[in-house]
Amino acid sequence: MHRLLTALQRGFKERIGWKRLGVVASLVIIAFAITTLIHTLRGVDTSVILIALTEKSPHQIAMAALCVVGAFCTLTFYDFFALRTIGKDHIPYRVAALSAFTSYTIGHNVGATVFTGGAIRFRIYSDHGLNAIDVAKVCFISGLTFWLGNLFVLGLGMAWHPSAASAMDLLPPSINRLIAFGCLVGIAIYLVWIITGRNRRELGQNGWKVVMPSAPLTFVQILIGVVDLGFCASAMYLLMPAQPPIDFVSVSVVFILATLLGFASHAPGSLGVFDAAMLVALPQFGKEQLLATLLVYRMLYFVIPFAIAITIMGARELWLNVVQPWQHRRMTNGNGNGNDSDRHNESNGGGAPDQTTSPPRPVKTPVSQD
Repeated sequence: MHRLLTALQRGFKERIGWKRLGVVASLVIIAFAITTLIHTLRGVDTSVILIALTEKSPHQIAMAALCVVGAFCTLTFYDFFALRTIGKDHIPYRVAALSAFTSYTIGHNVGATVFTGGAIRFRIYSDHGLNAIDVAKVCFISGLTFWLGNLFVLGLGMAWHPSAASAMDLLPPSINRLIAFGCLVGIAIYLVWIITGRNRRELGQNGWKVVMPSAPLTFVQILIGVVDLGFCASAMYLLMPAQPPIDFVSVSVVFILATLLGFASHAPGSLGVFDAAMLVALPQFGKEQLLATLLVYRMLYFVIPFAIAITIMGARELWLNVVQPWQHRRMTNGNGNGNDSDRHNESNGGGAPDQTTSPPRPVKTPVSQD
């Protein structure tokens, strides 16, 4: 039996591999979401969507926008926390904030966040002495922060309102409550594992080792993820239609599940996956009204930050690759001309460049004439 399992494991790694399996899973999720979205949107009246958009008050949109700003401000601490965890204390907060905002925003909108976000992080952090392994560690700790926060909020939410997830996962509330307790127990086991270590726990081997955060820092890590998700869920809750009424916890549970499905799909901006999950999980709302809510949320959380991130990265690359080299060449050429003039003046005895000197003529005196 052991030989059979070993042979199956070897064959899986050689012929399939986890990477190919992940790609297939992503394609399946995207295909299923698109099919569901097309089926759900059948018969939707676009004029009703436009009317629902006009019903969103400026105050409502402004409050949701403030929550989105708060979410992205909290997001900057993902990288800052990770850098301090791996001992890169020389990286200032402004650099960590730039990396976290641009890598997450561009990576999530383009798709394949692990690769696109990692490439942007490496582009920024390599200018400050970090190598590829350091950037991989930052990505790992940041991802751990995200998942700890998600599992904690999802566990609490589904334990409180297990029926909120039933429309999406098609499971009875009792099973959803067991899943919620499983999430919370998993976090508790992780905390116990961290606390019972004599020193700080390590993961990895050889040259790739990550020193895990201590127990107090793990609570801070969970708090960062919870605050981030709280801001995002609040933005969605503020944009929800007024009727029928719905509580914040139910919206949070549906929002987190839809977000996790979107991340698992690796689709650009979770497009189709996130929207289909929200439409399926909230059937009590009119499709047009809920679509209007999703459109406004996408503008606030995806489109506008994406445009800002691209502008920032474009301006940074222009400054580093065009403006700074031009200034350096200008200074170098100016210093070179100045040095040539100085050398020319020194050869002329410090006088004007056009003046020449000749040996002094002897002066005749009456004595010499005699």
